[in-house]
Amino acid sequence: MREYRAVFLVNGVLLLILGVAMLVPALLDAWAGHPDWQVFLAAAFLTGFVGAALAISCWGSGENLQLRQAFVLTTTVWVTTPAFGALPFVFADLDLSYTDAFFEAMSGITTTGSTVISDLEYAPPGILIWRALLQWMGGIGIIVTAVAILPLLQVGGMQLFRMESSDASEKVLPRTAQIAGAISIIYLSLSMICAFVYWAAGMPAFEAAAHAMTTIATGGFSTSDLSIGIYDSALIDYTAVVFMIIGSLPFLLYFQALRGQPLALWQDSQVRWFFSILVAAVGCMVFYQIGENGLPLDKAIRYTVFNVTSILTGTGYTTDDYGQWGGFAVVMFFFVMFIGGCAGSTSCGIKIFRFQVLYAAARSQMSRLLQPHGVFVANFNHRPIPESVMDSVMSFFFLFILSFAVMAVALSFMGLDFITAVSGAGTAIANVGPGLGDVIGPSGTFASLPDMAKWLLASGMLLGRLELLTVMVLFTRAFWRR
Repeated sequence: MREYRAVFLVNGVLLLILGVAMLVPALLDAWAGHPDWQVFLAAAFLTGFVGAALAISCWGSGENLQLRQAFVLTTTVWVTTPAFGALPFVFADLDLSYTDAFFEAMSGITTTGSTVISDLEYAPPGILIWRALLQWMGGIGIIVTAVAILPLLQVGGMQLFRMESSDASEKVLPRTAQIAGAISIIYLSLSMICAFVYWAAGMPAFEAAAHAMTTIATGGFSTSDLSIGIYDSALIDYTAVVFMIIGSLPFLLYFQALRGQPLALWQDSQVRWFFSILVAAVGCMVFYQIGENGLPLDKAIRYTVFNVTSILTGTGYTTDDYGQWGGFAVVMFFFVMFIGGCAGSTSCGIKIFRFQVLYAAARSQMSRLLQPHGVFVANFNHRPIPESVMDSVMSFFFLFILSFAVMAVALSFMGLDFITAVSGAGTAIANVGPGLGDVIGPSGTFASLPDMAKWLLASGMLLGRLELLTVMVLFTRAFWRR
């Protein structure tokens, strides 16, 4: 156990932070005169006590994390946080079991957006803001994890970004702590700007703040069962689209832009690919909506731009039940949900850069077939892609498909219909939120699923958020062998 003192220390500190965060909904409920302030106070005390006990008992360990400890730390943080973040849902008068509460908390902290809670319009303000806070903290958490930890662990090709940042001419900041601090300031600033724009567009102040946190985090939790669609406002819809896209782009590039490189975003091939895919998907769906469903051009553009952006970025907001748009729409949304945004963003899914790596590898292979004696090197952002990155990306795709298939089959075995099982597995491992069909689609919730299905989906959310390999390596015998 001494080997993992630093792991316990970090978990303890983060639990202390989580306990302090619980005081925000406690104060809000107390101000609103709702008795749930006692719920959050009790949960904050219990979480803070456990966190303080871990931190104090392991304080001064002073050891640098080795590779094995880093893997354990990354996974335990993303399990411990929802385990304690679920306490307010259990203690509150929502009639939720711990299974439902953990599912909701895991969905929040992984910015998935799937929910078991209905009648959100009647939920106390503390619960609504706590759901938003979980996603907001999960958003900044995954950015820091993706920038500072996953490249070191060489998970799923993320070492590609360690290679890029190792060049002194492109090094953004010299230390991980400074990187995390700079990203946090940008993240907080964008959240505040988003809240102000939502409020200016017509949202009430409380709802604007809650939606701003879940928009920048590309999480999708809303204050209404109808999601953003309850406002029926084109201005609010397009505001959400802009900030969902902002949350899906690499946050380190924002810092580079602020430091005098305004073209840093567009010069990144990930960003160009992201916009190309988005425009192509929106264009196809607009033509389909006009030709097949007979929508006027303005409504076709508005609903399509919003919902396609929401699914592609993994946010999960809805303004319409796209499951009723027709067969083409259902199939397209199913495949779009797996793509995701850019590495180093709050977005989820497979990530754009992995498709770029596969495309570059396939293109090089075809060139070799045509010119066997030629030398062809796959590139990413005008740099050669190392063989280790190729292998990592191939492994990631294999494990992603395998995990999705196993999860879908397991859900079917539990009695779920085909659409619910397949889309549920997809939306969990891709961290999207709503699935397809009448049960877990945009107009449904996950409440009716069996408990085992909820635990399986929560595990899928964790796998997807931590790029699969970070968690899977803990279950190998070689990992624990000295």
